[in-house]
Amino acid sequence: MKKVLYGIVLVVVVGIGGLFALGQMSRSGAAPGLVDGRLTPCPEAPNCVSSEADTPPEQRVDPLPLGAWTGLPDAILAMGGVVTRQDEAYLAAEFTSDIFSFVDDVEFRLAGDAVQIRSGSRVGYSDQGANRDRVGTMRERLAP
Repeated sequence: MKKVLYGIVLVVVVGIGGLFALGQMSRSGAAPGLVDGRLTPCPEAPNCVSSEADTPPEQRVDPLPLGAWTGLPDAILAMGGVVTRQDEAYLAAEFTSDIFSFVDDVEFRLAGDAVQIRSGSRVGYSDQGANRDRVGTMRERLAP
């Protein structure tokens, strides 16, 4: 019985250590940026959402209204994020999770009459809906 208990404790410790290591790995890097003037497509993993037209339905979110652009920096800061890059038509921000310090990138680009948005995790496979929820919260904060 003691060996089983030690085995379980070992698995838990290794698992938590692995998650901590992934969190630290996610701290290096930067937002994917633009590809041919558009936000980088999401990988197939369910830890990313995007409003770009070619996004698969399960990862698709609606773009933000054009009027949201000017309020983005304040909304990002209010939600605990940090703006890492901003120019006339592109903005990138980072959000770090409280547990294990996972970093997610959120990017925006001005596109005609809307603001395209992409929110994705740097590491891992699933985010338990965190990026979709973040986009929804941002949409609520920026609503007129």
